[in-house]
Amino acid sequence: MRRILVMILVAAAGFLLFATLSPAKPDKMDGVNVPFGRVPQEIRNNRYPRTYFPGTEKLAPDEMRIVALGTGMPNQSPSNVAACFLVELGNGESFLFDMGTGSSDRLAGLEGDYSRQDKVFISHLHTDHAGDIAALWVAGWLNGRYEPLHVYGPSGSAPELGTKFHVDHIRDAWTWDVTSRAGTLPNAGGEIVAHEFDYSKTAVIYEENGVTVTSFPAIHIRDGSVSFRLEWNGLSFVFGGDSVPNKWFAKEAVDADVVVHECFFTPEHWMEISGFPYKQAYWVTSQIHTPPEAFGKLMSMVKPRMAVAYHYWNHRDVEFEIFEGVRKTYDGPLTMADDLTVLNVTKDHIEVREVTFNHDSWPQGTSVEWDTAPRGEPATGLMTDWLKEGALEGLNPPPKQPID
Repeated sequence: MRRILVMILVAAAGFLLFATLSPAKPDKMDGVNVPFGRVPQEIRNNRYPRTYFPGTEKLAPDEMRIVALGTGMPNQSPSNVAACFLVELGNGESFLFDMGTGSSDRLAGLEGDYSRQDKVFISHLHTDHAGDIAALWVAGWLNGRYEPLHVYGPSGSAPELGTKFHVDHIRDAWTWDVTSRAGTLPNAGGEIVAHEFDYSKTAVIYEENGVTVTSFPAIHIRDGSVSFRLEWNGLSFVFGGDSVPNKWFAKEAVDADVVVHECFFTPEHWMEISGFPYKQAYWVTSQIHTPPEAFGKLMSMVKPRMAVAYHYWNHRDVEFEIFEGVRKTYDGPLTMADDLTVLNVTKDHIEVREVTFNHDSWPQGTSVEWDTAPRGEPATGLMTDWLKEGALEGLNPPPKQPID
């Protein structure tokens, strides 16, 4: 009897150990990695739940999902981080448009597959649009990306004002970090690759797997800002970073399914909430950005299936005034995006909801592909002898499994 009891206890302990460890690996559903224990469900007849819980819904083969990860400005708040939109397609591809400061936290909350989040399209090199590139580069590498991070962005009026210079210096600035992780993590995942293109041209900058991304000029403070149009499977998504209304956007955004464009404050509104004098308030709101009535006029010109306004403080009292300004000049479909607004888009339906996620969530865990990706030896020889000799012996436990 005692022997049977011991066997039961051993089996129970083994089960508990498995149950404790197994969530560190994702499940694979229809070829897609999802967090352990999640079983995504098919959405039928456009009957979407009111709230989107990440990892619970299958993306249909002909469907596009757009998540506003960040909709704020450089002076972001905990509820309103800087600009970033994630576009997920039914063919399994993911695209990030801008990666502003704080947006990597929102991306982590989705518990997505970092190996698919390997392409970022940057509209311009302000921190509220590019400030979290390094965070995505390293966090994605640590949490499942085993190929390079690719950053697509515009040139500037001089080499040091372009995307390649920016990415090269991110790489240089984080040399201490990246070289110390080498060997422990997959080799290729530690690479970051800049794809710089001419900001002044309307041109296709990405074309793979049935997806086309076109860049076109934007007008924002200095040379080197752009907007993008993604097309796939008869669906289209247009993303504008910062810009005053311009002829390129008015042409390239026509009849798109979803058009995202900044919608800033009026000078008077900005004076009231920020304290700027009128001269500076007018410059910020109306000479380098797009205030609400101008946003509405632009949307009336391009006529999207859904216009999406963002890039303002999304406090309710602030948002109401911006909404009223837009509605003076635009009466079409409109989403006033806040952080974690989500749009599901098909050819016959657009669903607008909010994401709810666990703020204590962990990444979904590394995949078998990540585990077996080529890597070198763990980084050694990076400390001087006198420093290593300062370690207290015997406090850290020895290995319990072979490590050679």
